[in-house]
Amino acid sequence: MALLTSVCVYCGASRGRDPIYATAAEAFGRLLAEAGVRLVYGGGSVGLMGIVARSVLAHGGGVSGIIPQFLKDREIMLDAVPDLTVTVDMHERKRLMFEKADAFVALPGGIGTLEETVEMMTWAQLGRHAKPVLLVNINGFWEPLVQLLGHMDAEGFLHKDFLPDTREPYLTCEGVQEVIPTLERALASVPEAELDQPSPTLL
Repeated sequence: MALLTSVCVYCGASRGRDPIYATAAEAFGRLLAEAGVRLVYGGGSVGLMGIVARSVLAHGGGVSGIIPQFLKDREIMLDAVPDLTVTVDMHERKRLMFEKADAFVALPGGIGTLEETVEMMTWAQLGRHAKPVLLVNINGFWEPLVQLLGHMDAEGFLHKDFLPDTREPYLTCEGVQEVIPTLERALASVPEAELDQPSPTLL
């Protein structure tokens, strides 16, 4: 049985308009630290990503930040992170984030958050990895995407031929308190050998 030791979090470099997003990000960081689950994230200090990382650190948890050289200034790299890697480009960043994480979690965010999350869904659907991908539907934020994915499935475009019958390319939950239990249940059904796959960005 695979254990949850690290989580890659995709989220916004902005705080969003509703304060509930920042509140949830802070709470999620605390929950990760209390559970002893390492945060793997984009390395920035701004927006929700900065809130999550600072919260993990403030509560004694471990953080791995991975940021490409060209974003060091734009996203204001969080120097307080002890395990901080600066990559040549986005491809190297994605590869390292994939390799360091046991699962992927999407908090609210913009196009970058969506792109990275959907990429992990795509490779899961194609059977290139078995790590859980979880949308945290805070305040219904991901509901339009969930509806679109359901529409794709209903219209016959969401092919899951490479997945076992019991596995979906993505999971959802309504709040950050559900994240760790949801991921632990998902990982419990995945043999460790299936998690030991090469990074999809290299294939």
